[in-house]
Amino acid sequence: MSNATVMIVDDALFMRNILGTILRDKGYAVAAEAASGIETMRKLHDCNPDIIFLDIILPDANGIELLGSIRKIKPQAKVILCSAIGQEAIVKKGLDLGARYYVQKPFSPEKIAEALESLGE
Repeated sequence: MSNATVMIVDDALFMRNILGTILRDKGYAVAAEAASGIETMRKLHDCNPDIIFLDIILPDANGIELLGSIRKIKPQAKVILCSAIGQEAIVKKGLDLGARYYVQKPFSPEKIAEALESLGE
């Protein structure tokens, strides 16, 4: 069980729902959800998530570029990248920019647990 708060950034509602359910089942509080880069930046000012699950491909933003902005505003937040595309160069860039872990979609509860464990949660 954890009392860490989480923000889920994904343009697909069903992915946010799946991830939210997995996280709540593990005792995490979902503090916010966002479907776009603009919504992410707006909500980041209102909530202080410990962990951010960040989709790499958003309708109005590149998740890797968004990661840089998130790190400036919330440097203490632990970011886990999520994507259906497993392009190593993009994933590596995200990890180099400060993301802590990468989960490939579709993800299982076990993969999410592994990601959270990697953060020391």
